[in-house]
Amino acid sequence: MRNRVLFLVLAACVALPLGTPAQTPAAPFRPAPRYLSGQKADQEEGRRALEQFRAAGIAGAYWLEFELTVMPRRGAEHTLHGQLYGLRSAAGPLTRLGLGADGRWLIRSGPDAAAWDLAAGQNTVRPLSAADSLQPVAGTDLTVFDLQMPFLYWDDFAYEGLAKIRGRPAHSFVLYPPAELSAQRPDLTGVRVALDAQFQALVQAELLGPKGEPTKTITVLDLKKTGDQWIVKAIDLRNHLTRDKTRFSVIAAALDLTLPAALFEPESLRETPPTVPAASIQRF
Repeated sequence: MRNRVLFLVLAACVALPLGTPAQTPAAPFRPAPRYLSGQKADQEEGRRALEQFRAAGIAGAYWLEFELTVMPRRGAEHTLHGQLYGLRSAAGPLTRLGLGADGRWLIRSGPDAAAWDLAAGQNTVRPLSAADSLQPVAGTDLTVFDLQMPFLYWDDFAYEGLAKIRGRPAHSFVLYPPAELSAQRPDLTGVRVALDAQFQALVQAELLGPKGEPTKTITVLDLKKTGDQWIVKAIDLRNHLTRDKTRFSVIAAALDLTLPAALFEPESLRETPPTVPAASIQRF
């Protein structure tokens, strides 16, 4: 029995290196909510507002032509042109993005977010990780993450209350990334968003850094009514780390289109998308 006790003690010493106390991994930083009334807001009211926003969006299939104007802190401005096809599906909103000769992307939003890309001059469709989606597109401040907005479907959030943003009432939230994304990108600790209370549109989103400070701000500058629907016309993407800015400007739109479902399959990125009939296009 004595030998057995000695063996167990020795085994324990081998399992725990000498001089190394057992440590619990530090919990990721969690930005505190800023309750606008000075006290905790009604979280059920916030959940209802968030669910209404998730259910909103452009009805039917659509096409947008846009410009990305890159405005670096230093250096000359330059503009890229692109096209975007969109459709709501049972799995969530689908977006097919083409940006000049720089590549093609397929983006699925919603609770089961996913994305794929096809680099210019290549024939391989690549699934993107959550960390990949945060990488800048074609040297701009736009990312797949910005278009996908997966944070609007994160389960962990705090409703901060109703605020006035640029003169309009907006619901304010801080949403916290899931553990998988936190492990890949610990520098993203949350996203603070403001949602227009009337138009069910994003007003602003701030990506929060390691200490809860804004590292990037996405601001909707203008909406445009096309037919019976409102669409985003201009967005600013401001990088607080580099102090560069990119402006996303819609210059033409076509709504209520009939688009093949195959257009929104990953493998279809190898194919050129269909031409939109000129009669369906409204230019701004």
